[in-house]
Amino acid sequence: MSRRMIIAGGGTGGHIFPALAVAAALQKMDTTLELLFVGAKGRMEMEKIPQAGYTIVGLDIAGFNRSSLIKNMGLPWKLLKSFWQVRQVFKQFRPHAVLGVGGYASFPVLRYAQVIGVPTFLHEANSFAGRSNQLLAKKATQVFAGVKGLEKFFPSAKVCYTGNPVRTSIVQSTVTTEMGRLHFGLDPATKTLLVVGGSLGAHSINHAIEAGMNQLVEAGIQVIWQTGKNEALRLTQLTQRHKGVWVGAFIKEMEYAYAAADLVVARAGALTVAELAVAAKPAVFVPYPLAAEDHQTANAKQLVEQQAALLVADNDAQEKLVAVVLDLIMNKTKLLQLQAQIKLTGIKDADQRVAAEIMKWI
Repeated sequence: MSRRMIIAGGGTGGHIFPALAVAAALQKMDTTLELLFVGAKGRMEMEKIPQAGYTIVGLDIAGFNRSSLIKNMGLPWKLLKSFWQVRQVFKQFRPHAVLGVGGYASFPVLRYAQVIGVPTFLHEANSFAGRSNQLLAKKATQVFAGVKGLEKFFPSAKVCYTGNPVRTSIVQSTVTTEMGRLHFGLDPATKTLLVVGGSLGAHSINHAIEAGMNQLVEAGIQVIWQTGKNEALRLTQLTQRHKGVWVGAFIKEMEYAYAAADLVVARAGALTVAELAVAAKPAVFVPYPLAAEDHQTANAKQLVEQQAALLVADNDAQEKLVAVVLDLIMNKTKLLQLQAQIKLTGIKDADQRVAAEIMKWI
């Protein structure tokens, strides 16, 4: 009789890509294991999970809107409806265990599983634990910690430090610096900066790079710039006159971008931090200040304290970012120090660690 498991959550790549990595590791350990994903309708997971070959069920659920209280009026009804939908899913699928990876769909699925006595597992990716994970942890079987120090949020006996699962394409990458640069049509022998602002882009980072582009080019720096879809067209047109600048809305094959880069400028989401550690890339983080509980700043500060990265505050980006980048990319000794320190924090087998622990219970 095959075992069945639900993986719940999504909303961002930071939740979806680790979930897919764990799913692959679980099915390697047990080829008969049946997996079902549960996400939120209209969110990124409803597209990405089927693309990866898995079945997903969507719930009518939304998160608390911090900017507009009036938009939260329908929230209690949506939550009730989602619990009813979860009940139907459990009746049909009858899971032996549930893993929550964060995102709107995690809470109703894991809470219902706990009520009916199905083992529940949480993965907390960030340095500052989300509120729903803190609530769910009290009755969870085990909490997988993506970073160290999460015992202050969860019952310490339940915390298992696994690291954050990273895409296989990055963990097993054999792409050389030369291959990476040629992939983007750049000179293999020239210093290269990678700028990543997430799938929607990062307004403050984009504006700082736009303002400082002439300085970067004059200093002989090549740039790979993922702008996000909102500003891609304008910034592509703006940079056409510059040689050695690649601009695009989204980079699918990140292993090529990481391999090409001497230095990376990025937000400090948990997945980005984990990928940079595995790829061993020096980074300047510009944390997104409106992330829940300001967890991106907490993620970045943890690395800064280990002398494994630099941090520029979002509201300082326009004034300071390009100057910090130019100073650092020209300092080979400092780059090597950051590279050595961030590499120490990288965990390449986090997906297998999570999968192995779950397999002990189901």
